[in-house]
Amino acid sequence: MGIPLYGQNKDGNSIEKFSDALSGSITWDAASIADGNEEAKEVTVIGAELGDFVLSSLSADISDLVLDAQVTAADKITAILANNTGSAIDLGSCTLNVLVVKAV
Repeated sequence: MGIPLYGQNKDGNSIEKFSDALSGSITWDAASIADGNEEAKEVTVIGAELGDFVLSSLSADISDLVLDAQVTAADKITAILANNTGSAIDLGSCTLNVLVVKAV
């Protein structure tokens, strides 16, 4: 068997969980983040539950910051921008996008 195509598992079956994915977005104008600090932003995604998987992205170059997101309560995603670059970074206004994939 060859390499599975996007949307298929190793047995060639369709991965249906992606069709049930939930999404949300919000404008985020993070303040200047000092080295060693972080800033958090919450996004409401109706149907998100603890244990679900979260993919996140920003509509700006994150300049070596670390972006992480997780479900922190029912219907609530918390994204965190962490700065370990050695200097302060101010990204300006951008859009935070999240995709929630239901846990198996």
